[in-house]
Amino acid sequence: MKKTTLLAVTLAALIGALPIAALAQNVAIVNGKPVPKARMDVLAAQLAASGHPVTPEMQGQLREEVVVREVFMQEAQKQGLDGTSDYKDQLELARQAILIRQLFDNYRKTHPITDAEVQAEYDKFVAANSGKEYKARHILVETEDQANKILADLKKGAKFEDIAKKQSKDPGSGANGGDLDWAAPSSFVPEFSAAMIKLKKGETTATPVKTQFGYHIIRVDDIRQAQLPPVDQVKPQITQQLQQQRLQAYQEELRAKAKVE
Repeated sequence: MKKTTLLAVTLAALIGALPIAALAQNVAIVNGKPVPKARMDVLAAQLAASGHPVTPEMQGQLREEVVVREVFMQEAQKQGLDGTSDYKDQLELARQAILIRQLFDNYRKTHPITDAEVQAEYDKFVAANSGKEYKARHILVETEDQANKILADLKKGAKFEDIAKKQSKDPGSGANGGDLDWAAPSSFVPEFSAAMIKLKKGETTATPVKTQFGYHIIRVDDIRQAQLPPVDQVKPQITQQLQQQRLQAYQEELRAKAKVE
């Protein structure tokens, strides 16, 4: 009798423990249907991937989100909306988008950009951008006569920065006394660059420089060798650029190989 009672108690305990174990895999039971904890995990991962870290304090909000989604989904199914052609069309498009994203993510993982490739791209960047940089100012006016009048005023002692603020047509630099900051000659139109690189530090163009924008008086305040960032500083940008180029080539390759009738 004691053995039978003990067995019954043990079975009852095991049976009673089953709902608890099952509940541990779910965050809630909505209208009799379990809502798996995995949904919360996926939602948290999506938030984290989009730059919104999930803190322990947010667990209640995540749980409520998946619960209300289940409530709404059950109601939509009750109304038969999951059988409509519109739903099925959108579901197919979503399925395609997810699968394609997985394809491209997998390609990036299996074809990582190496440090050697980053260095090679950086070396090309350095070769194309090395040389001198100029810290220049300019005053831009509409006519040559206006420019010559300004040159005459400068020779009489007028301050370059004051004239730029009052008369320059370039609103960006004019407000800053004509300051164009540090830049390589390639940053400017050819006529401007050609005149600027002939100047030494502290010199101003003796005659107006004509470009498509009008007439310029240019002064060079300083000259230095190009200041390029170290490779480690620009590595993320270079890596992203190379990844995009490689992925684009992969997409074009797949399309070219496809047999389309």
